[in-house]
Amino acid sequence: MSDVHVVVLAAGKGTRMRSARPKVLHRIAGVPMIDYVLAAAAELSPRTITVVVGHQAEELRQALGDHRGLTIVTQEPQLGTAHALLTAESALADATGTLVLLSGDVPLLTAGTLEKLVARHVRYGAAITIITAMVDEPYGYGRIVRLDDHVERIVEERDAGPDERAIQEINAGIYAFALDGLFETLKAIARDNIQGEYYLTDLVGLCRGQGRDIETITVTDADEVRGINSRAELAAISRVVRDAKTAALMSAGVTIDDPASTFVDRDVQVGQDTILRPGVHLQGSTVIGAECEIASGVRITNSRLGDRVVVLDYSVITDSTIASDARVGPFAHLRQEAAVGEHARVGNFVEMKHTAFGAGSKAMHLSYLGDAQVGSHVNVGAGTITCNYDGTHKHVTTIEDGAFIGSDTQLIAPVTVGEGAYVGTGTTVREDVPAGSLAVSAGKQRNLEGWVERRKQRS
Repeated sequence: MSDVHVVVLAAGKGTRMRSARPKVLHRIAGVPMIDYVLAAAAELSPRTITVVVGHQAEELRQALGDHRGLTIVTQEPQLGTAHALLTAESALADATGTLVLLSGDVPLLTAGTLEKLVARHVRYGAAITIITAMVDEPYGYGRIVRLDDHVERIVEERDAGPDERAIQEINAGIYAFALDGLFETLKAIARDNIQGEYYLTDLVGLCRGQGRDIETITVTDADEVRGINSRAELAAISRVVRDAKTAALMSAGVTIDDPASTFVDRDVQVGQDTILRPGVHLQGSTVIGAECEIASGVRITNSRLGDRVVVLDYSVITDSTIASDARVGPFAHLRQEAAVGEHARVGNFVEMKHTAFGAGSKAMHLSYLGDAQVGSHVNVGAGTITCNYDGTHKHVTTIEDGAFIGSDTQLIAPVTVGEGAYVGTGTTVREDVPAGSLAVSAGKQRNLEGWVERRKQRS
């Protein structure tokens, strides 16, 4: 097979999205839509991948910075699809073989279809091979006009007459081109259309006039070539991707009570026999172990859970880890590298930030643990707070193995509570507590007998 080069068009403004963000950066199941296109392109093992940017070019360049091996060129001004492809000429000056042209807003296209496209193109030595689809409602798409079953031309929606608009075979905007002579032919395209743009589809007529072959492949599932031009279309395709993800998880042994209300991003991994209750959101690069239970309303982002972890209702976990057999929630909040140890318990309305919470330790109620190092088998009473911020800097609180922290304790960091030490209820800990000691700061209780009756008389 000849060398393959890929060009991805991503210069459009996406007016109908009504967004300050470039259209191709809108996310589908947690991933920018253009990433799906680039992933499919990479399966062809192309010699080069070039992305044509235009509207908000700098933002796109930054967003694509993590993709190695891309060449990015800028189309300025944006004068149509033919002009966009012509912009890539400098990046492909010495290239030979086949150029595959993709759109950054067609995220469901599969690598298998692209492989078929290239195979047919090379087999027949075509000038152009076009991906088409048959659709019941072709409004908005260019129509494939055939003569004796051969592609004669492609007509855009705005330029089509009544008979042409009745055609149900549409142009998907995805092509394979022979690089030999491609850019010279592109330069012959005119702008005599309603939009006043250089239409790439005019290349078909020019190549036919040169007696060169035009081939097509037709996808069986029209969803595969659906483009995204509006928020409604974004939502519809997002649903397709989410449905495929939840179906794959269920096939792999994950129980999902209500797939329609469960949102799992593309790159999330979930282990066998885990249960996802309704309303769960698993986002980013999250990894969930086996035999876990994730209750309703839970959101977990970029986090890792071991096996047999239970996360109860409406907890939020971000950039954190939970070891096997731990239990979290309900209404817990773990963030910024919180790490919960094996068999630990984190209860309702407990917040942890940048805290290591040891194996078998418990914080069951209404506590904040920030910038803390908590050992194993520590008990943290209700209402405990690590006062980690002095107005300028954050400081660490250390609670060693087996310590007992009474309810309503304030730990003024930096401070250490030693191994096996006790802190009495209502204590403000300003100094280190030695191992095995009891720390108290409250004064002796006094009872003023008869005070209530005297207060009534004064009133």
